[in-house]
Amino acid sequence: MDERQLKDLLNNDVPATDGNARKRAVNLALAEFADAQKDSSKNFQGKGFWTRLTDRSNQTPRRDKMNSKLVYGGMATAMALILAVGATLPHMNNTATLRTGAIQNGASSAPGSMGLSKDKVEADASSTLAMAEMAKPMAAPAEAKKGDSFNSLLKNLKESQPAPAAPVMESMVMTGAANIAPAMPMGRMMVMDAMPQPGYHDVGRDKFEHVEDSPVKQVKAEPVSTFSIDVDTSSYSFIRKQLNSGVLPQKDAVRVEEMVNYFDYNYALPEDKAEPFKPSVTVTPSPWNEGHKLVHIGIKGYDIAATAKPRSNLVFLIDTSGSMNEQDKLPLLKNSFKMLLDSLKADDTVSIVTYAGNAGIALEPTKVSDKAKIIAALDSLGAGGGTAGAEGIRTAYQLAESNLDKNGVNRVILATDGDFNIGITDHNELKSFIERERASGVFLSVLGFGQGNYNDQMMQDLAQNGNGVAAYIDNLNEARKVLVQEASSTLFTIAKDVKIQVEFNPAMVSEYRLVGYETRALAKEDFNNDKVDAGDIGAGHAVTAIYDITPVGTAPSVDPSRYGASTSAAPARPEATALEYGFLKLRYKLPNGDTSKLITTPISVAGEKPLASTKCPAGAECLVADSFGASDDVRFSVAVAGFGQLLKGGKYTGKLSYDDVIVMAQGAKGDDPYGYRAEFINLVRLAKTMPALPNTEQ
Repeated sequence: MDERQLKDLLNNDVPATDGNARKRAVNLALAEFADAQKDSSKNFQGKGFWTRLTDRSNQTPRRDKMNSKLVYGGMATAMALILAVGATLPHMNNTATLRTGAIQNGASSAPGSMGLSKDKVEADASSTLAMAEMAKPMAAPAEAKKGDSFNSLLKNLKESQPAPAAPVMESMVMTGAANIAPAMPMGRMMVMDAMPQPGYHDVGRDKFEHVEDSPVKQVKAEPVSTFSIDVDTSSYSFIRKQLNSGVLPQKDAVRVEEMVNYFDYNYALPEDKAEPFKPSVTVTPSPWNEGHKLVHIGIKGYDIAATAKPRSNLVFLIDTSGSMNEQDKLPLLKNSFKMLLDSLKADDTVSIVTYAGNAGIALEPTKVSDKAKIIAALDSLGAGGGTAGAEGIRTAYQLAESNLDKNGVNRVILATDGDFNIGITDHNELKSFIERERASGVFLSVLGFGQGNYNDQMMQDLAQNGNGVAAYIDNLNEARKVLVQEASSTLFTIAKDVKIQVEFNPAMVSEYRLVGYETRALAKEDFNNDKVDAGDIGAGHAVTAIYDITPVGTAPSVDPSRYGASTSAAPARPEATALEYGFLKLRYKLPNGDTSKLITTPISVAGEKPLASTKCPAGAECLVADSFGASDDVRFSVAVAGFGQLLKGGKYTGKLSYDDVIVMAQGAKGDDPYGYRAEFINLVRLAKTMPALPNTEQ
């Protein structure tokens, strides 16, 4: 059977198959012909030349048998090709629904059955519709009878197959208002978007911004340090995911401040809610550099009573592209949002926008009191196609603004692996759009999922410019922590554009280094400029910053200048500053305000707390805070900061080891109702034996 006959049989172009399917079809056809030659007594090909010329073979049993073999061989070939095409179709989800955007107007891409990476496989926009009947086995062909012509047999075979009917299209559940391509004639074969096969997983395509560690700075040359606060926690949970997967995280994935701020701390609360927080400052000896000291700054926002929480207008912006077709992505995402519903009030509204090759509205604004409708919309979502994230963001903001509550919380919550590949993908262009949109009163938070192609850099940019937080969800426990236990800090902002500035006293400090916050550094003049964006603090959220300082009289990291005054010599100083390491200033705006307010406090020598020496389990000398000195919260946060620096290479941590970190953390675990601190200690133990590269041959 040639290709033209096969086209007539199917009344359509032959779907493309892979090489293995073609080989199987050809081998099947050859086997049919080889079977005809097994009986040598009826092998007419052995006749003499004259006999072959004169014999009326079309009237012999040989011709009848060969006609039959030709027909059935052709049928077998056709069915083998069709079944091979069916085998390569993407797997439907358990609810037999199709994901939003399965019908594309533009090109889409996803990891396919050949194991190619998502951004290397292109889907044809004209072939994105799918028929459920394609997954069903073909009907048995009509029995061939002696004397039937070849064309009549082809006709019988074609008529024996069920034709796709209109109800097939009506049964397709579109999980979003995707733009539908021009209708194709019924009865023609159509192919679904390519989706990853079970077991497919990207490796090594995670994207993190590379930033050098904060350097040591000399107080005489640069006495002022300025940065934006950071309440994101995504770095810690991604590191946990990597360690539990049996590999050390890449260094750029480690942001020490996000590791420290992952944990809750009982810092002092403000006495008057007119000020959303007040700083707590502690100075302790450094556990990793002898003679150095740590300036520990902690702030915690006041919490909002459940009865005082404002109404929420939330838009769930959900990535339903092909790369989300993994258990730790879309299925985990759905369950995470279901948990969030439990922390909302009945009068709050939820909308759902999805995006793949294009964007659509899967659920118009719906009261949380109608929870069943919201859950049904979430359950109907499937994954496939490209990733038009920018169009999804635009649609989500439009929907949020159309339902804006000026006295409530208006927030878009983007859930994605961050892999944008259709439409606007430039970071700066997306940041500019979100920066302008936040003036409308709609903020953006980001929830990251999955690994292998996780684009952390994209999500950090979006959250930082959208006045929101960036969290990474690696399991249901983390979903509960972020969206249930810490729902207030995730959703309700009590202060925005929070900046910290520390001026160090050259009479007391020769050098300093800010631990972490590399991506949050600000210029000195940005501190008083209310046009400069900075981080936000949610209700009940704790933020920690740690400086490693070199007191005057301790050997500095930088050699003194040959031609200038030594940085280690104490210059003349006013008596008022003799007992101050520095001066702390905080600026913030109220959620609906445009003018910043200022909080100040000195970093006093009187606030210094002692440390004591003890023995590590292995017998090595290590430093841990004395129970009568710094609090458990201060000591535990220092242990986390030490671990983060070790994961980044330990450039500034001297002889500090993982065992030292374990001892410090165990001695400061304190009250740990959810087991987060105990889990941290186990992660440090894992890191001691982990390889630096994943095993990609499993």
